Amino acid sequence: MQQEKKTQNTGLRRCLGLREALTITTGTVIGVGLFTVGGNVVGSLGPNVIFATLAALAISVYPALLYAEMGAALPFSGGTYLYAGLGLGRPFGMLAGWNFIISMVSVAGGEALAFSFYLRTLFGALGWPLPVSDRVLAAAALVLFVALGVRGTELTGRAQNGFLFFFWGVAAVWVISMLPHMQLDRLAAPTPAPLGGFLPCVALVWWCFAGFETCCAMGGEVRYPQIELPRAMFLAPFLVFAVNGLFQWVLVCVTPSGALAELAVAAAPYAEGLRLAGVTGLPLVLLCLGIAFGGDFSTLNAGVSAPARYVFTMARDGALPAFFGTVHPRWHTPARACLALGALMLALVATGSIALIASLSLFATLVYYILGIAAAWALRRRRPQLARPYRAPGIAVGAPVSIAAYLFLIGQLEPAAVWAGLAWCALGLAIYFFYGRRHFAAAQMELGGLPPTPGPKERERMDREYRRWKWAVTLGAAAVPLLFLAGFLRR
Repeated sequence: MQQEKKTQNTGLRRCLGLREALTITTGTVIGVGLFTVGGNVVGSLGPNVIFATLAALAISVYPALLYAEMGAALPFSGGTYLYAGLGLGRPFGMLAGWNFIISMVSVAGGEALAFSFYLRTLFGALGWPLPVSDRVLAAAALVLFVALGVRGTELTGRAQNGFLFFFWGVAAVWVISMLPHMQLDRLAAPTPAPLGGFLPCVALVWWCFAGFETCCAMGGEVRYPQIELPRAMFLAPFLVFAVNGLFQWVLVCVTPSGALAELAVAAAPYAEGLRLAGVTGLPLVLLCLGIAFGGDFSTLNAGVSAPARYVFTMARDGALPAFFGTVHPRWHTPARACLALGALMLALVATGSIALIASLSLFATLVYYILGIAAAWALRRRRPQLARPYRAPGIAVGAPVSIAAYLFLIGQLEPAAVWAGLAWCALGLAIYFFYGRRHFAAAQMELGGLPPTPGPKERERMDREYRRWKWAVTLGAAAVPLLFLAGFLRR
């Protein structure tokens, strides 16, 4: 069948559509950031968190358009690694892929720990305390998802749909169950933050958006990437904004104003907010169910699958040992890459520190986004003949402004995170100059051309699906500022 056609020269199958592209992307994002450090920011800013979230959205939209352009023009596995290598040169491609790998590995490790925190809270609420440590629970979750990543792309996509729709369904019921416990007057409480405190909070909230381009890394497995990838990029930042903003709004309205500061240091801030408000029973159970088995599982699923495609592509190019550049003969997945990254994730889980993991991930994410944005700009000049089903507008202004914004966010990080990130970059460049430079093969993926376009009936079906997603995302993203505004008008 056409939808299972193997990508040229890789053995990967094109079996993912718009729904999977969106759920894999948003699943990567909606997880550890929102339910840990994102909740901590609510403790720092209170109702003013919406301004940090709007700022994070603003600096995510244009880069998403650039990734829409590159994903449609170069619909192959590798994402930013491929784009930076073609646009900026091999060393920059290596650096981009290297930082993406540690960023996603860190996200998956942090997500596994977040899962253990909320799972423990869930069982505690049910009166069944767990006899094992958080690290053991996190490791067990990682083993499960590494096995799923090895088993098959189509299975991974179906699981992702299930996790995200379970999350949204439980989230809707949870929000309804919380209505009797919410006080809109808490939105009116003034909580000004000095500039020096607000900007680092923007960086942390932006981490809740990082990963909006994840589906581009799996471009070699999307059926019609020249159409579906741009559409996913148009929607993803606003979908993430809507989910983040809604949960922030509920948390502010539930937590007593005088106790907000306690959220800033909580390991599970949403569960802590309910505790401070004296809310137990069904709302707490629903919260932990949705976060643990919806938000956390969706991020773990994507966090294992996406970086494995980077390792696979880099190994095929010679940047990493060829051992990682093979696909499983039965399941057609980069199984060795999944297993290797799983081991690295387990090592991060062993630290037990989400703060350390988040800092490392944030630096690496900002670096590879900067390289990705620069690559889109450079590809316009170096490869003007490249077929571009979508072209981002205003690149001469949008690209440098976006780069400047992300460099500014790097300046807001703790020095230790910056130095750790620089050390990781140095290691990646060392691998390139002592191994990759001698083994790099000529890039072949971009030479195969775009996959076939869909027929009229299939295109009509795709258009209907896109319209449904667009209306849902638009309504959700528009509703969030209005919810906060209703409280601000009370001031």
